[in-house]
Amino acid sequence: MKRPSRRPEDNHGRVPVRSYTVESVIRAATILKAFKSPSEVVELRTLTSRSKLNKATAFRLCETLVEAGLLDRVGHQGYHLLIDMTPSRRYRIGYGVQSRVTPFTATVTDSLKAAASASNIDLFILNNESSAKTALLNADQFVREGVQLVINAQLHYAIADQITAKFSDAQIPFIALDTPHPQAFYFGVDNYKAGRLAGRYLGKWALKAWNGDATEIIMVGADFGGPDVKARLVGFHDGIRETLPRARNLQSSFLDAKGPFEKRLDTIRKLLRRRKIRRALIGAVNDTTALAALQAFRDFGMEDECAIAGHDACIEAREEMRRSSSRLACSVAFFPESYGPSLIKIATDILHGTQVPPATFIQHELVTPANVNQIYPNDSWMALPDKPLRVAHFS
Repeated sequence: MKRPSRRPEDNHGRVPVRSYTVESVIRAATILKAFKSPSEVVELRTLTSRSKLNKATAFRLCETLVEAGLLDRVGHQGYHLLIDMTPSRRYRIGYGVQSRVTPFTATVTDSLKAAASASNIDLFILNNESSAKTALLNADQFVREGVQLVINAQLHYAIADQITAKFSDAQIPFIALDTPHPQAFYFGVDNYKAGRLAGRYLGKWALKAWNGDATEIIMVGADFGGPDVKARLVGFHDGIRETLPRARNLQSSFLDAKGPFEKRLDTIRKLLRRRKIRRALIGAVNDTTALAALQAFRDFGMEDECAIAGHDACIEAREEMRRSSSRLACSVAFFPESYGPSLIKIATDILHGTQVPPATFIQHELVTPANVNQIYPNDSWMALPDKPLRVAHFS
């Protein structure tokens, strides 16, 4: 069967068409395909340039498409696409998990996997194992695998520049999860704000429970997280000073505690062996550390000599706050179960060329013994076995 002939392009740059096609429809499609994303507002002169049509033809087509409900007129000569012309494709995104043993990270991972599946995205997962060396090796593997974007959760600030360089050289955009990296899109906690929220509450707690008679402030974290993660403890310290009148006269110290739960527990036990601590306000960088501190004080029969603020509001911390007279006074919730849809939305916007803010901060909410049941009313469905605190596994 003989194919229909095509008309050669004429001197006026008109689009060649087959004998059975409608040239005006092809030109209208050229206008629609000139939009790079559904959120873009494009001026007529830009559409003229992208479509390679003359201005009068482009204008008539745009106005016709407005009447057809495919374009929206914005301003004097701008147009906005009302349909999604993005080709359907299965993106492949790399996800570097911080560690699989933390409840917080496990919840983030489950949420991200569900959101990726719902969006028809192939999620290629590697475990950074809380190790700087492993995170660097995984970055190389993401590059070799040819992923189109990386969501990376690794806490070692010292290698942030190296991670950035690997993805930048490969022209792979990436989202830094919870630890900012140079040139990366950031998604996670506003660390100073979260810490200040906890500190303000603990200062008020000390006024009510101890009549303001605290003796010291202890901030417990990990040095390798860098200044951005430490900002959480700086905010904690500032929050106490805002609400506790005598806080400026208190001794303040930082304790470097890292590793799994048992190692953090041992670090805090050593502190209690070295010196007697009385009425200490303790700010922990996360709930793993907060629960380790609480267990250490219990082991020494000194629970009444501390008040502790954590971060994450993981289910173990929430269960602890439900115990009568617990000295885990509060934790700041980050709602990791909501991370997945937000991360996938940001990732697809980046891949579609849509403008994305350099930093996206997640919701924070203070959780205390007074409101834990209102914020997490369904925890009884996930009731933990009745076991000693020390055998819980975190990192």
